[in-house]
Amino acid sequence: MAKYKFPENFTWGAATSGPQTEGWTDKKNFSIYDYWFQIEPEKFHNGVGPEINCDTYRKYKEDVELMKEIGLTSFRTSIQWTRLIKDFDTCEVDPVAVEFYNNYINEIIEAGIEPYINLFHFDMPIELQNRGGWENKEVIDLYVKYATKCFELFGDRVKKWCTFNEPIVPAEGGYLYKFMYPNIVDFKRAIQVGYNTIVAHSKAVEAFRKLNTGGEITIVLNLTPSYPRSQDEKDLEASRIADGIFNRSFLDPVVHGTFPSDLVELLKENNLMPEYTEEELEVIKNNPIDFLGVNYYQPRRVKAKETEVDVNAPIMPETFFDYYDMPGKRMNPYRGWEIAPQVMYDVAVNIKDNYNNIPWYISENGMGVEGEERFRDENGVINDDYRIDFVKEHLTYLHKGIQEGSNCFGYHLWTFIDCWSWANSFKNRYGFVALDLESGKRTVKKSGRWIKEVSETNEIEY
Repeated sequence: MAKYKFPENFTWGAATSGPQTEGWTDKKNFSIYDYWFQIEPEKFHNGVGPEINCDTYRKYKEDVELMKEIGLTSFRTSIQWTRLIKDFDTCEVDPVAVEFYNNYINEIIEAGIEPYINLFHFDMPIELQNRGGWENKEVIDLYVKYATKCFELFGDRVKKWCTFNEPIVPAEGGYLYKFMYPNIVDFKRAIQVGYNTIVAHSKAVEAFRKLNTGGEITIVLNLTPSYPRSQDEKDLEASRIADGIFNRSFLDPVVHGTFPSDLVELLKENNLMPEYTEEELEVIKNNPIDFLGVNYYQPRRVKAKETEVDVNAPIMPETFFDYYDMPGKRMNPYRGWEIAPQVMYDVAVNIKDNYNNIPWYISENGMGVEGEERFRDENGVINDDYRIDFVKEHLTYLHKGIQEGSNCFGYHLWTFIDCWSWANSFKNRYGFVALDLESGKRTVKKSGRWIKEVSETNEIEY
């Protein structure tokens, strides 16, 4: 068993979001998820929606106390646009919501934990979705107004801001693969949504810097590194295309200020280019992020196109490649995701070599498991050794990347407390802390005790 020491001031934390923890108590507006649950509750696991969730809105003090107890030094959550803002056009705030977020942020800081505050976590207001959502450039301006209001209200204390969590997901889920409202299938519209989100991000970064409240700003991207089936030229090309669509499409503009030329060519050749202006491209170019948040869960394995393309079917990302089911891969059977901790090293090296070695951190990584109550011992503690081993293994590869010079400064588990996972509801559990849905009782898992030791010693043994 070896010891892996992490850099001084390395931050150990966890991430979650407002819509997945707070519940909708006292909210003046509904998000697309609030609305979708109301009209189609059967689409959500066991019919459990976002109305209560973890009830963090009422139990935030208890939650922060537990964060401190398990040794977290940083914590990411999000402000709900639909909670903070009463009127989206005027950006009038709800004073009750302002009080809640002030109290929550203050509680986190007083516990010695640094808050990382995100502004958008899949929770488009339904009122604005009905106006076109991210397809509508007016919504960009309303988002920037909202972001600016957040910087003004909380920027005296919050010094780590995030514009978006996984901005590709609303494009994928809402406009390609039908796992998010409005459940449309249209690649060109998905690209417009993705592009407009990048413009909104860049304009929010610009607004943040104009206010000069201090601190730093980022975006959190879910990177799914693409691996080819083989070193055959056609497999390599398939991997490059997938990487361009799903990774570099966001990574390049937020770090380098430009879009990948090969991706732009692909979009032009297939009549998929979004509507854009030169002014927007200038804003993107002039507002790079200060640091990067990376959510890593699984790789993407692809091969050259072998299935015949249906010329009458709508064009999709998979028009250009096929997925490759690699023999012998390790899987998390509950989530259907490949477990590939070695990819953490590849992510670290890629950022070092191709993205200016920008300061970055793992903003999410974790393991969702169904039926965790079967691992509960006589003291009521869930012995989630599988989660500890999962995290340790990923951290050894992250450590290797850091040793080779990658500028990674922290690790956040998804998540602090078992939370509501969109249409999957509470099916799979991810947290350091277990949540009893009936009583609302919180119980620290074995992994929560373990992360406290890691945080205190700044090292792991594996």
